[in-house]
Amino acid sequence: MPNFLLFLATSMAITLAPGPDNLQVLARGISQGRAAGLVAALGFAAGITFHTTLATLGVAALLRSSPLAFQAIKYAGAAYLIWIGIKALRSQGLATAHERPAQPLWSVFRQSVFGNMLNPKVTLFFLVFLPQFIEPHGVQSVPLQMLELGLVFMLQTVLVFSLFGVCAGMIGGWLKRRPRVGVWLDRLAGATFIAIGIRVALRD
Repeated sequence: MPNFLLFLATSMAITLAPGPDNLQVLARGISQGRAAGLVAALGFAAGITFHTTLATLGVAALLRSSPLAFQAIKYAGAAYLIWIGIKALRSQGLATAHERPAQPLWSVFRQSVFGNMLNPKVTLFFLVFLPQFIEPHGVQSVPLQMLELGLVFMLQTVLVFSLFGVCAGMIGGWLKRRPRVGVWLDRLAGATFIAIGIRVALRD
């Protein structure tokens, strides 16, 4: 798998950066305990399989029809990463997670799965993100490479989100006492996304 370490580092940076999914995992863990945070993490990670499948089918069809269109996706993906970076630079930090009423764990899992699946921005993200790290003329087929990358992204999401859920109380309390830390974490993530976006755009 080409550029595996870059893909893994980028994936983890994206997963750690503040966003609706990880903030919901954090909020659920704070309000309902470690088990609920862990279940929410597993739900959001499970939803990734849906977006990976859509991206795999869409990109494979696109490559069969137009290599030029694949290049367009490459630059769109680079621009998207830079845009995410700019948004992170302007964010107000991770300490905005809020408490929510308790729910049965199955409801927490179901809501997390569907919340992820029904978010069109996630599908768009996978369509422009995963293709940056595949080799169109490699030994493995494009669909297989896409599925492997999607699996890697899902596994690291499970690990990172589970850590968020299990440690939610400690993380949430620490960030509330140090709100500026969240802001600087956002800025670090933003700079990382912009740098990776530029690298993707310049990569042959």
